[in-house]
Amino acid sequence: MVTAAVNNLVFKRPVGFTDTPTTYCPGCTHGVAHRLVAEVLEEMGIIEKTIGVAPVGCAVFAYNYFDTDFVEAAHGRAPAMATGIKRVLPDRIVFTYQGDGDLASIGMGEIVHAAARGENLTVIFINNANFGMTGGQMAPTTLPGMKTTSSPNGRDVETQGYPIRMAEMLATLDGVGYVVRRSLHDPKNIRLAKKAIRLAFETQVRGLGFSMVELLSTCPTNWGMTPVESLKFVEEHMVPAFPLGDYKVTAGVAQIKV
Repeated sequence: MVTAAVNNLVFKRPVGFTDTPTTYCPGCTHGVAHRLVAEVLEEMGIIEKTIGVAPVGCAVFAYNYFDTDFVEAAHGRAPAMATGIKRVLPDRIVFTYQGDGDLASIGMGEIVHAAARGENLTVIFINNANFGMTGGQMAPTTLPGMKTTSSPNGRDVETQGYPIRMAEMLATLDGVGYVVRRSLHDPKNIRLAKKAIRLAFETQVRGLGFSMVELLSTCPTNWGMTPVESLKFVEEHMVPAFPLGDYKVTAGVAQIKV
């Protein structure tokens, strides 16, 4: 007797994605971050009312992959554009998707003041410790001693300063409702990152203020590593420098169950 095979569906492309092939480098975790955001938007049923803002950098490719409304901002100015969109269309879910060179360097003023004002929007912050698209230059998040194209001998803290920890900095501002740091270097941490992204969007839905999820990410091409080596680098070097954790969870956010 022949029995029919049973196929169990374990994964499908989120409906919030287009079918555009990715152009990210092999081993880059931008794609993982995209998937987590798309899954959250689908599970919350808010894809049709979401507007994303992508600035200059590798993040700019995001609008190719999300099947939602998207706009492009000038370098570093995504929080300013998101502020305008949210104030004009307060019923929409608005998020920015930014890298560390964009958010913590040229856009530092924009992100700090958006958080200080308590703008009711969500920021997905990809921290891969360099300017990814423009050639791997040193960013505000580059680790001490880390070699980049603009610090070939390694970041010298005496002349180039120390890395900026954005989650800890923004957590001090009264307008912030939810700020955490997660990582994308292994399955456990990817699951925790998805939960954090869900909470960040729930924070916005409930009008609880500014929310940001910082995600430690890889950049194998500019780091000069294989994909596997880059994941180990995040675990062994970036996590100690940028400790994972919840940096601000207001009372209203803490009551949300996801």
